[in-house]
Amino acid sequence: MKKQIIFLFALIFLTCPLYAEIIGRNRINLTIDNAIRIALDQNKSIQMQKAEINYARGNRLYALSRFLPKANVNYDYTYREAVLATESLPDHRKDTRIFTDYESDNMFSITAKEEFFDGGASIANYKQAELELTSQKETLRATILEVEFQTRRLFYGLLLAYETRRIALDLVEQAREHYERVEMLYGQGTTSRFDVLQSKVQVARLIPQLVNAENAIKLTKVEIKKLLDLDISFDVHAIGKLAFRPMEINEENFLLEAYEHRPEMRLKTLGVDIEKWGIEFAKSTGLPQVSGDFAYSAKSDDVADMVNKRHDNWAIGLSTSIAIFDGFSTAAKINEARAKYAHARLDREDYMKQIEVDVESACLNMGEAEAIINAQKDSIIEAKESLRLSEVRFDTGVGINLDVFDAQVALAEIEQSLAQAVYDYIMAKADLEKVMGREFFKEE
Repeated sequence: MKKQIIFLFALIFLTCPLYAEIIGRNRINLTIDNAIRIALDQNKSIQMQKAEINYARGNRLYALSRFLPKANVNYDYTYREAVLATESLPDHRKDTRIFTDYESDNMFSITAKEEFFDGGASIANYKQAELELTSQKETLRATILEVEFQTRRLFYGLLLAYETRRIALDLVEQAREHYERVEMLYGQGTTSRFDVLQSKVQVARLIPQLVNAENAIKLTKVEIKKLLDLDISFDVHAIGKLAFRPMEINEENFLLEAYEHRPEMRLKTLGVDIEKWGIEFAKSTGLPQVSGDFAYSAKSDDVADMVNKRHDNWAIGLSTSIAIFDGFSTAAKINEARAKYAHARLDREDYMKQIEVDVESACLNMGEAEAIINAQKDSIIEAKESLRLSEVRFDTGVGINLDVFDAQVALAEIEQSLAQAVYDYIMAKADLEKVMGREFFKEE
């Protein structure tokens, strides 16, 4: 039995490094920089938007193809059991026989067609395709900014959850230490049984806060792993701390930067341009349509004797048309396109107002958070001193249990309020940078 126990301990000792290595491999330590890098590399929304850009490139190439000629080469072979034919005229450069067809019928042809003018439809379509490609690129920028913002929200949210757990744990430890001190004083006969029970209940009351803090950490980690497209079995850990780094507020400069660089603002402008070309596209159906075509064909019962003056033929043509009356469909399309253009312009103007609201809101949130931070930093020192005095008063029999409880909770609330304010300031700043179209690494 003793040998078996020794063997078991030896096995555990030898396998511990292996388990430690596995745990190490499945643990990911994240800084804000590498968290955003992973998100930009692996996030599904970004990958899908990149696919949309490739689709827009294909659409632009298709629009370009409307300017180029279309050419086809054909070859057909047909065998017939019998055909009716007459003799050809002698010494004629063309085959003048009258016949229904060849028994062995070989036919080779080349056809080409080019649209010389289609009322400007091809130009309008190509311009719209180019603008759509640019729009998809700006949409990618908007997606990147949103993913960066969400990564920052979750990363700093995890740091806030760590701080919340620390505060909750400190509060529980303070309550437990006070309970042990009260129990000791009760043994010495200087406190009542009621004080002991009250202190014990206080510890139990604080445990749910600690449990909630632990659950908040787990939930935030799950959200981070989803955003970064990490394996759910990995354990992510945020490295860093919530730090207050004040930023000078200049709303006028922020607005100018947002108007120029925010991708959503650029998308609104591109939308106006797309609808403007939509008017030109609608007008094209009422303008002349001019096209040319060319055809060459050779037909013979002998493949080796096809391409010559006796068996080939060619034709060239020019076609033009203009709609005299189309039931007002062109006018209806033009009116519809103009309405869309007017709507796009109004939408852009409205979004400019929204940017003003977003910038001012972010600046106000930063100012509010900074005011709370400045107020709470000084209050922490006072709250710690208040807790110390309440404990001294209780130990000397001057104070009561509730004084200690209130001081402990007050200190925890101030610390939590400070941590929350720092987080709010960081996120208000991140929101402002997103509104201004500042990408994280370009900003750095």
